[in-house]
Amino acid sequence: MDVYNAIKTRRSIRKYTSRPVEDEKINKLLESARLAPSAKNLQNWNFILVKEPEKLRKLAIACNNQMFIASASIVIAGIADPKRKWYQLDMGIAFDHIDLQATEIGLGACWIGAFNESKVSQILNVPDNLETVILITIGYPDESPNPRPRKNIEEIVISEGF
Repeated sequence: MDVYNAIKTRRSIRKYTSRPVEDEKINKLLESARLAPSAKNLQNWNFILVKEPEKLRKLAIACNNQMFIASASIVIAGIADPKRKWYQLDMGIAFDHIDLQATEIGLGACWIGAFNESKVSQILNVPDNLETVILITIGYPDESPNPRPRKNIEEIVISEGF
């Protein structure tokens, strides 16, 4: 699958099979994040990999009771130093790499932005000077959602400025 097809076919998956994700695939996801560009090449990120079912359940509760999170094979949490400029953008790029790589290798993923940061950080033992920026669920999809509507290109592209 090429990048454009991964972009076109990726969906937010909220229902997973019980099949565990192989270590080889997990490593490929993490390597894809590691290779992401970052401001000044600071690579201001750490990725916490969560597989333990009870910890996944606690994370689901801390993510505003989004219980589908507990059914994922893994959750990856993106941790960064908020004192570094562009940390949220850098993390977004890294997680987009994870999401598209997951699509290419037959996995599903869902970005989780709605969560209680202090509760999630406590569950993951994140040091006080760092921030949990984003989470993503990963697993084998047990659903195939239709594409969501997108605006026409003419509605979003403006040549040479407003």
